[in-house]
Amino acid sequence: MLGDTPSATRRFFDRPYLLLSLAALQWAGNVVAGRLAVGEILPMQLVVLRWGIVFVALAALNRRAFAADWPSMRGRPWFLLLLGVSGYTAFTAFFYAAAHFTTGANMSIIQGSFPLFVFAMAWVVRGRPIRPIQGLGIVSALAGVALVAIRGDLAVAATLAFNIGDLFMLGATLAYAIYTIGLEERPAVSSLSFFTAMAGIAFLTSLPLLVGEIATLPFHWPTAKGWAITAYVAIFPSFLAQIFFIRGVELIGPARAGVFINLNPVFGAAMSVAFLGERVGWYQGAGLVLVMVGIVAAQKR
Repeated sequence: MLGDTPSATRRFFDRPYLLLSLAALQWAGNVVAGRLAVGEILPMQLVVLRWGIVFVALAALNRRAFAADWPSMRGRPWFLLLLGVSGYTAFTAFFYAAAHFTTGANMSIIQGSFPLFVFAMAWVVRGRPIRPIQGLGIVSALAGVALVAIRGDLAVAATLAFNIGDLFMLGATLAYAIYTIGLEERPAVSSLSFFTAMAGIAFLTSLPLLVGEIATLPFHWPTAKGWAITAYVAIFPSFLAQIFFIRGVELIGPARAGVFINLNPVFGAAMSVAFLGERVGWYQGAGLVLVMVGIVAAQKR
């Protein structure tokens, strides 16, 4: 994948832990961007523009390599569609919709449950066993997510009065877990060519969501701030973070790479306090601890 790049760049792309940590940091920044986008740009507008910009940039920069790799990909259209819709279209649609209804801290903590979904799916789809300590870790992390979702109030659980934004965030996390498991079987092509295909699928499949949004919500064009947010999410969480994550999975596998998503709730909660002025409640702090303990326990071999 990196044979023609300078040695310094090649060494950088051979360091999976650095790449995955930077990906988590950029995705945590996406939480802040999503919250700042409320009122500045409609959520499905942001999804369409995000992937449209990325696809055009990738198609221009990588057109020759993509043309060479396309024959290896076109034989599995439904597989590519599944990955593109789950990891790109569904994830970002749920994510930016969630930003309109819940806090950045909640989004970050719930997204931290991602590795648990990967473990569970690896067990269901691949038949990989879950040891007792890993099972306890999954229960701990899910308890942390549940505590955040009910806002520390058992009455919420009794009445099922959950915040719709938290449920959207769970949907986003589940969608990205499906994508991550699928990456194990991605075609043997360069990361950029694969990402180009994913971005193109995400752009096309998000257009119906935009049409539905225009039909049901008051339409307005993005503000200047909305365009700036679009540029940020297109460059960092959409482009660089995805490349870093794909390369990290390529080097150490989806289960181990998924562990680095547990940095999201830490980075995201801290950035929500620093940039959004949010206050973290006791239940969010307790939920974060439960999620982190669960992730550590789930990694025990």
